[in-house]
Amino acid sequence: MANISLLVLVLFLIIFFLATSVRVLREYERGVVFTLGRYTRVAGPGLFILIPIVQQMVRTDLRTFVVDVPSQDVISRDNVSVKVNAVLYYRVVDPDKAILNVEDYNEAVSQLAQTTLRSVLGKHELDEMLAERDKLNADIQSILDEQTDAWGIKVANVEIKHVDIDESMIRAIARQAEAERIRRAKIINAEGEQQAAEKLVEAGRMLAQESSAMQLRYFAALHDIAGDKSNTIVFPLPLDTLEAMLPRKKGEG
Repeated sequence: MANISLLVLVLFLIIFFLATSVRVLREYERGVVFTLGRYTRVAGPGLFILIPIVQQMVRTDLRTFVVDVPSQDVISRDNVSVKVNAVLYYRVVDPDKAILNVEDYNEAVSQLAQTTLRSVLGKHELDEMLAERDKLNADIQSILDEQTDAWGIKVANVEIKHVDIDESMIRAIARQAEAERIRRAKIINAEGEQQAAEKLVEAGRMLAQESSAMQLRYFAALHDIAGDKSNTIVFPLPLDTLEAMLPRKKGEG
């Protein structure tokens, strides 16, 4: 009976040892091992053994995390109030730093992303927020990546999702866009008038150099007007054209 009790006790101790000492980590996991409270090493992936009671392990995940940055109230450089939200992608590259240097790296990255989003966008005007998102994303990602390096975090990407503008500001932007289109139309029309005037001046100079060319131009204009259904046509003719059409007197060269 005593032998059976001893055997049961031994089996219990073996099972307890295996349950508390044997660890298996997946390919995307690492374990930060502490011995008597002191950092020892980073273990995994695969199977390894911890010394019960003496050693403890903190599990970390190396896969990419996705953080939805809540909507932030931002005042742009041109004093426009907008609400901006974003999404952040990051992963742990140094498990020991992520455990030793920050209490909760998930919460720390989320809070840092919110403050950085407000700080960076507040330095830009509304037009830049709407038209230069790629540049703003890169700026935010660079700042976050630099500041989280001490935590063993690599920020892979930041994407601004929505820039929500007040209804009154949307109407103001629409009026501004309409005024810009009108301004461009006037500039294009003025440029067209200028080019047409330059061509007319050039044509006038060419016709002035050759009188016969001017006569041909008058005849061409008469031909065009002849197709018109107007009752009366008044068309001036230059004197040299009239003289060329009148018969010459005898004795004149």
